[in-house]
This record gives sequence, C-alpha cells and structure tokens, in this order.
Amino acid sequence: MLSHYYTVKGYGEHEISIQKSRFICYINRAATEEEAQAFIQQIKKKHWDATHNCSAYLIGEHDLIQKANDDGEPSGTAGVPILEVLKKRHLKDTVAVVTRYFGGIKLGTGGLIRAYGSSTSEALNAIGIVERKLTRVMHTKIDYTWLGKVENELRNSQYQLKEIHYLDNVEVETFVEEGQKDQFIEWMTELTNGQGEISKGSQIYLEQPKI
Repeated sequence: MLSHYYTVKGYGEHEISIQKSRFICYINRAATEEEAQAFIQQIKKKHWDATHNCSAYLIGEHDLIQKANDDGEPSGTAGVPILEVLKKRHLKDTVAVVTRYFGGIKLGTGGLIRAYGSSTSEALNAIGIVERKLTRVMHTKIDYTWLGKVENELRNSQYQLKEIHYLDNVEVETFVEEGQKDQFIEWMTELTNGQGEISKGSQIYLEQPKI
C-alpha cells in the first residue's frame, strides 16, 4: 500500500464555454476499471444528445490502468489531454468525462486540446484534490489517572486522536502515520512512564485537502 497519494475529493462537475461550445466536466473516484466504465456510461446516458462524451481514467497504485477515449473527436485531441491533466496533478483512482455540446465554431486541433485540458483542470480546481495518508490505529491502554495528561499531550501533538473508550481501564485510539509508529510508541511510553499498554491496530487512509 502506498504511504500517501492524491485523488479527487469526490464526485463533482464544472462547466465552461469556449467559442460557443459547452464543455461539462464530470469527475469521480474509481477504484477499479469497472467503476470507471460504469461512471462513463452513466454520463453518456445522461448526455445522450451531446456531440461528444470524451473520457479518461487512471487506476491502481502505479497507474497500471490508463485509458483515454476521444469519442469521435479527432484522434488525440480530447481523451489524451484529459488524461494528461490527471497525470500532471499526480492523481490516482480518478475518472473524468468531458461532455461537449458543439456551438458551431470549429476549434482546430490545438484549440480542442486546450479546451479539453482546460475543462478538466478547472473542474479539478473547483472540486478539490485530497491527499490520502496511510495511517495505523494505535491502541494505548492506561489507568484513569493518566487520562488527563495523555489526552492533553495528544491534542497538542502531531498525532491525531481518534477515540477514547472508557472501560475498566481507558483505551485511547490514535491515528499514526505508518512511518512514525516506532516514534509514537517511544513517545507514549515515555509519556506514561512505561505504564501504558501499546498495541498496533488496523491500517486506514486519512484524507486532508491538498495544500
């Protein structure tokens, strides 16, 4: 699993107008090629009367699945520019469809490439990109006498408090980036004077807006 990667925040759409042609860009996440294709077909069904529904997607940790479709536009002027924007933004597991309603003015090869690229880029700016960081849920069991100190120190630390379970002892769950597990264990051990029982839990991706 990747330690971190970028993807689109979620489903979104954004429309621009170029030389009287409407370009509507739809973007979504897609973890599999089947999900990407289903999304493309959904948009095509919605805009069955459009001049073109061009698309592209990147799937997999190492972008092993990459597809671009011009849907009737001159070869290389639509799907590839969409895909290139996704790659330039270093996105993963992302699908984009740009629907075009022709406005009567031909854009030429260069104009089409710029139009489909701009439509995708502006849509990403509007929808937003997130960074997903791989974290480990760390469990720390402590006596109630340590709770105030531990909770206070956690809230002022680089680590993110997930949840506190009030049982016979207190169990504190913390999100810790995979590469910082040993550092966290050392820090928590020192904080609790060795009285905390620390164990590793499940892995989970946390999301935050890309800066």
